[in-house]
Amino acid sequence: MSTRLDNSTRPVVDTRAFRDVLGHFCSGVTVVTAMVDDDAVGFTCQSFSALSLNPPQVLLCPSKRSTSWPTIRTADTFCINVLAAGQCDLSDRFAKSGGPKFDGVQWRPAKRGAPILNGVAAWFEVALDAEHDGGDHLIAVAGMLAFGADSATQPLVFHRSRYGGIVDPSMG
Repeated sequence: MSTRLDNSTRPVVDTRAFRDVLGHFCSGVTVVTAMVDDDAVGFTCQSFSALSLNPPQVLLCPSKRSTSWPTIRTADTFCINVLAAGQCDLSDRFAKSGGPKFDGVQWRPAKRGAPILNGVAAWFEVALDAEHDGGDHLIAVAGMLAFGADSATQPLVFHRSRYGGIVDPSMG
């Protein structure tokens, strides 16, 4: 039988060092998009994962400081766009708070209207099922409505605060 440590007995952690070590875990990069009152809204989100096959669900973890998530969460549906290699500019654009993020960005509507960004590696149209507290982030659980992928496209990867891609070891 194990005993869980409560917060008062956990050691104090240097948050900068913790962030640096977390950066050794490669992640994909997504842009979460929605249509709210005829306006396209979106933000870059690195914290995204598959959650369940039955029922089909994913999770994402928007920052509590996000100015876009409170708007997106009110939409009936939203889209999680998995960025493709070479879409660093989209990641940077949607990572900034405020401003005209969709100016000059090409997209098409998913079946229920959420923006699917052109050229992405994959996309998931989802509806918010639940939201939980996660420290300085929220844990959003979303149920699957539709999805698609371009199997010829490599994903954009983020590692140690830099963008990269996948290297195929058989190539070289």
